[in-house]
Amino acid sequence: MNEELSRMFKAMIEQGHEMARSFNPALEHFQVKGFEKLIPTMSKDVMEMWFGKTFNREGLDAKTRLLVTLAALTVLGAQAEPQLRMTIRHALTAGATKREIAEVIWQMSMFGGLPAMQKALDVAQSVFSEFEEEAE
Repeated sequence: MNEELSRMFKAMIEQGHEMARSFNPALEHFQVKGFEKLIPTMSKDVMEMWFGKTFNREGLDAKTRLLVTLAALTVLGAQAEPQLRMTIRHALTAGATKREIAEVIWQMSMFGGLPAMQKALDVAQSVFSEFEEEAE
């Protein structure tokens, strides 16, 4: 992750933590850990088959479809954490950049609110770290 993206994440996370504490202290520490380990990331080819070419030949590619899914899950907030984790992992595998994922999450702050955005950014950072560790 480059320094500009790291600063952006840090600022958004700090703002989100403050908002979460203000609106709903329970959201700040809510986590379902390990769920994404039960269902590994599908390969890019499988995702393209399921979400891109097969069922939607003239529609969206798998990466775009996963970014749209990420937007919807972000708006749902904390109750969608396991699904957020899997969707972020799948989006990375499908070719989405960390910046694209961060921008989708940021955009959803207008629709789901800052606490939902904050939760999604926390999840994204965690997934980014795990994804990088697995790549090593």
